[in-house]
Formats: sequence, C-alpha cells, structure tokens
Amino acid sequence: MDISGSEQASKPKASSENAAKKPSVKPLQSSSFSNAAGGNQEKTIEEMYQKKTQLEHILLRPDTYVGSIEKHTQALWVYEEQSLVCRNITYVPGLYKIFDEILVNAADNKQRDPSMDSVKVEINVEQNFISVYNNGDGVPVEIHGEEGVYVPEMIFGHLLTSSNYDDTQKKTTGGRNGYGAKLANIFSTEFIIETADGRRLRRYKQVGSLFFAIPSFSDPSYLHNGPYLI
Repeated sequence: MDISGSEQASKPKASSENAAKKPSVKPLQSSSFSNAAGGNQEKTIEEMYQKKTQLEHILLRPDTYVGSIEKHTQALWVYEEQSLVCRNITYVPGLYKIFDEILVNAADNKQRDPSMDSVKVEINVEQNFISVYNNGDGVPVEIHGEEGVYVPEMIFGHLLTSSNYDDTQKKTTGGRNGYGAKLANIFSTEFIIETADGRRLRRYKQVGSLFFAIPSFSDPSYLHNGPYLI
C-alpha cells in the first residue's frame, strides 16, 4: 500500500515536470495586428480592401481592356508610299487597340448598309486627333425605349452596350462584350460623334470631354441641356 501510494504520488509529480518542459504556445493574433506588424498599420480596412466601379477599374487597370500601355517594338507590315513594307515599328498596343475599335465599327457598317463604299481615316499629328468616317447608313437617332437615352449616346457612351448579344445569330461583325468604342471615348481627351438618320431625318452630334458629353441636334426641338455623364 505504501509502495503503490508512493508510485501514485510520484506520477502527478512527473506530469507536472513534463508540463513545465512544454514550449509555451502564443495566443492567436488578430489579422489587424498581423498586418500592422507587416507595415500596413497606417491603412484602414476600407483602404486595404476596395471595390471599384467599372469606369474606375478601366482607368486603374487599362491593360485588362485594351492591352499593354507600354511601348513595344516588333516587325509589322505598314503602308508607305503606296506599298506595303515590313519593318520594325515602335508603338503602344493600347493606343492601337482603341483606334482599331472605331475603325472596326466603321467597316462593320457595311453589313448594315451594302451600299456603303467609303471609309476615310485622317490622322492629324499637329492637332492631335484621329478621325474615322464612313458613308453608310447612320445610327438610329431615337430614344431607346428601355434606357431613356438616344441610341448614339448609348452605343458610344454606356459600357456593356452591344448589338452582338444574340448568340443564336451568326456573328459577322466585330465587338462582343460591350466595351469597344466606349474605351476610345474613355481614353480620349475629346470624343466626337456625328451621325445622320435619313429614315427619321435627324442629325446627331455629341461632343465629349473626358466622360462628359453634350448632345445637340440640327432640329432645336431635339436639343438637350448637358452635360451628360457617359
């Protein structure tokens, strides 16, 4: 009895010794404490985790939408002195892309109007503008029944607007996601739309500076008081 008693008494002693030898466990640290230790102590939760609007995201991450905004040099075919020449060209893909979107729109108009026979491009380096013209049927100058804005403003000034969302139809024109020409608008210091609707006998002109535009019409009854945020 005495021996068993001493053994039983010694077990708790050994247990306490083992417990004393265990490494101490640090308490879990909060994420804010961890971030502070990493050098982000000056940022609030709202500053660290942000949600952007579509427009803000396009401006913040333009390469997601138009490609690289850095200069690239590569061999390309260019039109010089009435002939095609392959040579190294230094250009910015993003700038090329937004110009290409407008050019594709002009060419696609041939699908809507087979009588169209002209596309003209003017690049004015001195005045810093690019103009694209086609003589096809104009965009309908009419207020969209669901959106409450004129169709030209909707096409060129409202993101995610497209005529190619019907996947049951064979795709014969460019554009698919509703960005296209709107990106050229966003990244231009000035964006001008001019179109004529022969069916409704209306002309439409919209002049935009950054994201504001003032639509105007040849008929004063269709004049809107701007600016419009587009």
